Amino acid sequence: MENSLGLEIIEVVEQAAIASARLMGKGDKNEADRVAVEAMRERMNKIYMRGRIVIGEGERDDAPMLYIGEEVGICSQPNGKDLCNPDELIEIDIAVDPCEGTNLCAYGQPGSMAVLAISEKGGLFAAPDFYMKKLAAPPAAKGKVDINKSATENLKILSECLDRGIDELVVVVMKRERHNDLIKEIRDAGARVALISDGDVGAAINCGFSGTNIHALMGIGAAPEGVISAAALRCMDAHFQGQLIYDPAVVKTGLIGESKEKNIERLLSMNITDPDKIYTAEELACGENVIFAGCGITAGNLMNGVRFFKGGARTESLVISSQSKTARFVDTVHMTGKPKAVQVR
Repeated sequence: MENSLGLEIIEVVEQAAIASARLMGKGDKNEADRVAVEAMRERMNKIYMRGRIVIGEGERDDAPMLYIGEEVGICSQPNGKDLCNPDELIEIDIAVDPCEGTNLCAYGQPGSMAVLAISEKGGLFAAPDFYMKKLAAPPAAKGKVDINKSATENLKILSECLDRGIDELVVVVMKRERHNDLIKEIRDAGARVALISDGDVGAAINCGFSGTNIHALMGIGAAPEGVISAAALRCMDAHFQGQLIYDPAVVKTGLIGESKEKNIERLLSMNITDPDKIYTAEELACGENVIFAGCGITAGNLMNGVRFFKGGARTESLVISSQSKTARFVDTVHMTGKPKAVQVR
């Protein structure tokens, strides 16, 4: 799968990032998201595959978005089916967020990315559009920290695993009212808190790399993004746990369905019989082969954002594979016109 699709999925996130970056700082998050979706769909439909969106931008009625259940790839198109050999056909599940951190892009803030994860059919958890309690940590802490433990306990474990004082640890938390007690506990334990307004996929992935000065992600964020984060961290053999949140009273902000009872009914309709189950990265991204790809829209810890020059653009992407056990940083110059010079700095 990596040999067949690796380069092409990098181009998928690159095209989405370039499209969205043209609207960076213009204050229109919906348009930044829309153009990223269109660019991502257009590029995916040129790939020799049959792909199914298991995590996307909405249900079928929101057809302009990459909706859940949508089929993509040449072999899913009416005019492409005759070109596909069933014996060579690659069928994959895809989780996408074409503009992760739409507000970050709209207001020119760091950390917005175009991201996706792929696996063979059935290899990604089809998370409902609920919230998820998350815990991400470096590989050294895998299986040692635990989402059931308090933040204080996990910080002590993390300190031991990384051979750092608790006061040297940095925990990313989304700035939400629901996290006030968590933030206070982390600070009282002696660690430092890096608050973010959006974009917890990037924050989770940062936990997997040494040198980012991010040592954990804690708190509640969107469940679909949790699956994409889990796919990346599973490829890195880092720690990720997620637990679906279906009670609106816990979230406090945002929409999460009509009621706790209705949300439980919805989970049962999706064959999720244990709504309180705690999922590991290996359960959320259970496929034999999993690939994560992301491209910076605005600059972040791991990747630069899109930089335009006359006649082209330059992107930085990251692709992580469970198959080859690699994390590749890809620096690409896109010549979209007739540049007088190909800019490399």
